[in-house]
Amino acid sequence: MNPAITLPEVSPSQRRRGRWQLILIVAVVIGPMVLASAMYQWRFWVPESRSYHGELLGNGQTRADLGVTGGEEARWQLLVTAPGACDADCQQLVFLARQIHIGLNRDASRASHALASAEPLSQAYDTRLQREYPQLSRLRLQLQSYQRVAGQSAGAQLWIVDPHGNLVLRYGAGSKGKAILDDLRHLLKISQIG
Repeated sequence: MNPAITLPEVSPSQRRRGRWQLILIVAVVIGPMVLASAMYQWRFWVPESRSYHGELLGNGQTRADLGVTGGEEARWQLLVTAPGACDADCQQLVFLARQIHIGLNRDASRASHALASAEPLSQAYDTRLQREYPQLSRLRLQLQSYQRVAGQSAGAQLWIVDPHGNLVLRYGAGSKGKAILDDLRHLLKISQIG
């Protein structure tokens, strides 16, 4: 025969303390989930700061939507677009794209740089590109498609395009190379593609 097991008697104060401990444990486990859901639903305490420097394009637009034809690669791309002649701003962005590509160091094989222009390049600049920028891909830009996507943003721009052809970030002509390089390095670090 087994002897009868007797439980010690629990006083009302111990019972109250046990209930508070249970409530506290439930609040610690479920509370953060409820708070995060409420922050998402009603958009409060959302940080205004951001960790990227360009204009984030998260609307699913692709290089094809931008009007760029040809030169599709399974790598990240620094794409310079020139809706008109490749003026001084365009040439500066082409130079910047190459410098950023070089600045990637060991990750340079995961990226490329390209120039998409709506108008033919001048003979002198074309010769210079062939001589000084041998890895630069030159593509065609369809102006109507470009104006639909770029909107009122006139002039040359630099775009970061992912390996699937999606537009990720956009930069204007006055952008700093260090900021673009930091953004691209961050994208390459968190990306499993390209």
